[in-house]
Amino acid sequence: MSEKKATKNWFARHAEGEAKKDSIPFSERVGGTVASFLATLLFLVFFVVHQTSSTGFFTSKFGPAETFLLYAPALFGLVMAVAKGFVGRKNMLRPFDILDMALSTVTIVWLFVVFPFDFSHLADVLPNSLRFLLLWFSNDVAKVLMAIGIIAIPIATVYIATLYVFVRRELSKS
Repeated sequence: MSEKKATKNWFARHAEGEAKKDSIPFSERVGGTVASFLATLLFLVFFVVHQTSSTGFFTSKFGPAETFLLYAPALFGLVMAVAKGFVGRKNMLRPFDILDMALSTVTIVWLFVVFPFDFSHLADVLPNSLRFLLLWFSNDVAKVLMAIGIIAIPIATVYIATLYVFVRRELSKS
């Protein structure tokens, strides 16, 4: 019982702190939006080039469902980054973060089961001088990272959902 109370007290304190930091400073909004936008754009371009160049990275198992699932979370994340830049409030957008994380979980599970990739071709779209950066990344490494994601993202989703509720309560007190 006292362990639950200690956990609740810690989380309540954490939520209180998050409520105090709910407003995102303008510089962070701009910087975060630009950084997220550029990272997502790089991700999208990297895989679109793989797909349009037929490098062999995507196998014959990579169909329309897999295409949608690969790109949808990235595009949704891009929209979320821009929304955070405009809205400037963390908690207001947490339900959309939860939706994005749920979509990402479905994506990773689906792609893990189907596994429509051949990671021996991952570096094929890079210039020769940069290929060494991704040559170590194998199908086995990808599967391990996906398995970690299958476990970690739902846990993070529950944490974000709980934080949203507690921070919302704190913000409503003000």
